[in-house]
Amino acid sequence: MLYPELFKSLEQVRWNMETDIPWDQFDASKLTIEQAQTIKMNAITEWAALPATEMFLRDNRTDSDFSAFMSVWFFEEQKHSLVLMEYLRRFYPALVPTEEELDKVRFEFDPAPALETLMLHFCGEIRLNHWYRCASDWHTEPVIKHIYKIISQDEARHGGAYLKYMKKALVELGDVASSSFAKIGVLMASSRRTDKPLHPTNLHVNQALFPNDTIQSRLPDPDWLERWLDGQIKFDDSWEKKVVERILHNLSLLFERSFSTVQDLNRYRKEISARLVAVAA
Repeated sequence: MLYPELFKSLEQVRWNMETDIPWDQFDASKLTIEQAQTIKMNAITEWAALPATEMFLRDNRTDSDFSAFMSVWFFEEQKHSLVLMEYLRRFYPALVPTEEELDKVRFEFDPAPALETLMLHFCGEIRLNHWYRCASDWHTEPVIKHIYKIISQDEARHGGAYLKYMKKALVELGDVASSSFAKIGVLMASSRRTDKPLHPTNLHVNQALFPNDTIQSRLPDPDWLERWLDGQIKFDDSWEKKVVERILHNLSLLFERSFSTVQDLNRYRKEISARLVAVAA
């Protein structure tokens, strides 16, 4: 069971919202309304950890170890939303998200294969780590710069925890797990093939609600994410390259193979698929 050790390791580095955020260093002259509006959108987006947790618990009902870890992940992700809302409450109260705005991003996700969802969120944590690091560079106000740096570190640790559960799945399920992880890995590392930001909050998850079935589509400003990435924080090709390299590096370690490109990973995916077909035959 991984949960006890993960709980201990994450507990040791957990930050305190009252004592670890330098609230007294706030500089109003360095915060624009444009910047404050993006903080609001991220606060609402982080609130979507609530329906994601409900999905994880439903689809992993037979996995008590992973379900227990959700207690830590859920707490820390909701804390990200909370600290961003606290920032607005203190310094830009007119933009604090309403309960109605938060409720809109809580809706049921369709059931999905647990292994593929695990890999999807592993890649999502890597991407968020880089998005928030880039956002910290873009902001000019020192307190929010610090907040984004802190929560980016949380996202990196969460990715590491997911990776441990992926390693456990490989031991228990072998090629079945490898196939699921490689399939989603190819998708999430192929960002240059689409204009759409590849993150769980921007993917369709409820067929009955389509097309209003992504987290981003239910925000007060549904077009915000692309504008934030492309026009504001400037998450350009150099940043995107870091995301892809990090995904490939971790999968190289996971599968004990070297993947320099998405094409390398896709060849491995086909190899695993062929092996599964042969076994089934």
